[in-house]
Amino acid sequence: MRAALAALVIAIATAPGGAEAKRRSKRPAAAPLATATTATAASPAAGSAAPTTAATTATSYAERPEVRTFVAEMAERHGFIESELLEMFSQVRRNDAAMRLMAPPPPEFKRSWAAYRSRFLDPLRIREGLRFWREQDLWLELAAQRFGVPPEIVVAIIGVETLYGRMTGNFRVLDVLTTLAFDYPRRADYFRGELEQYLLYSRESALDVFSVRGSFAGAIGLPQFMPGSIRRFAVDLDGDGSVELQSNPADAIGSVASFLATHGWRSGEPVRFEMRFDSEARLAPLVEAGIRPQFTITELARYGVSSAEPVSPDMPLALVDLPNGDDAPSYYLGAQNFFTITRYNRSSFYAMAVYELARQLAARR
Repeated sequence: MRAALAALVIAIATAPGGAEAKRRSKRPAAAPLATATTATAASPAAGSAAPTTAATTATSYAERPEVRTFVAEMAERHGFIESELLEMFSQVRRNDAAMRLMAPPPPEFKRSWAAYRSRFLDPLRIREGLRFWREQDLWLELAAQRFGVPPEIVVAIIGVETLYGRMTGNFRVLDVLTTLAFDYPRRADYFRGELEQYLLYSRESALDVFSVRGSFAGAIGLPQFMPGSIRRFAVDLDGDGSVELQSNPADAIGSVASFLATHGWRSGEPVRFEMRFDSEARLAPLVEAGIRPQFTITELARYGVSSAEPVSPDMPLALVDLPNGDDAPSYYLGAQNFFTITRYNRSSFYAMAVYELARQLAARR
C-alpha cells in the first residue's frame, strides 16, 4: 500500500523532465505517506485534533459522498488516481480546533484597533524585525528592485504573520483544509478550492501530503501563503531552482513582494494619510463605501474631510475606519497601497498594523 500511496507525492500521470527534473533533483526524496496505523500511533502534535474521539472518526472522509465527488473531479480535471486520493482521505483526521478558531467572534465582542496594534508593535517584533532586515538585506533590496515594494513593508508583513518564522503553525495542512472544506459550511467553497490547490502544489513539489504543517486555516511558511497563493505568486528569489517558503527567507521575501506587486502596489506612493474631519456623523457614507480608493481629496471635502498631509489632487482615497471598542474610532485616509496590503489579509486592522510596524522599523533601521 505504501508503494501505491507514494505515487501521490510525486507528479502523477506524467514523469517530470528537463528543467523540472533538475529542480526536483535538489530536493530530498519525499517520505512515504503515513498509513492509517502509523498516523494514529504517534502522539498528535500541537494543533492536531486527537484522532480517536467519536466526533472526529464516526465517518471516514473517504466514505462521504461529497468527498467522493471532489475526488472524481480531481481525477477528471487534474489526472489524479481516484483510489489513491480515497486512500489518502481515509487517513485524514478532522480537526475541530481549526473550526473553533475559524468561527467569528461572539456578538458581544468589541473590536479595538488600540488593542490589536499593541499585539504587533511590541519590542520583540521590532527587535526581531531589525535583525531579520539586517540578515536578509541583500534579498530585501533585490525584491525591492524587482517588484518595487519597500523592504520595510515586506519585513513588517513577515513579522506580523509569523514573527519571522517563530510562529508558522503546527496544524497538519491536509487535515485542516479537508475539515474546513467539508465540515465548515460558512466558507466551504473557498477551502475546497484551497484543498484542490494544496494537492496540486504537493504533487508539483514532490511533497508528502501529510508532512506539511501550517496555520489553523492552512497557511504555510514564513509569509503564511495559502496553497493557491503559493502556486500563483510565490517566486524563487535566490535562483536555486525551487520555491521554499517554510525555511528560506529569500523566497519568502520575494514571494511577499511578488504578491503585493501583482495586487497593485504602486512604487513610491504613500500608504495612508492622517485626516481631519468636521463631524463624525457626516462620515457614514464614506465608511459604507468601503476601503477601495475611489474619492479624490476634493470629493472628500464635501463630507467635511481633509488631509493633514499633502495629497495629490487626483489620487484616489478611501476612508479607513478603525473601531476602538467603547472609545472613539480612529480614522485615516487610505491610498492604493493600503488597499493592496488588505489583499494579503482582508482587514484594515491588519494593513494598518503592517504599515505602522514598517514605519517603526524604517525609523530605527
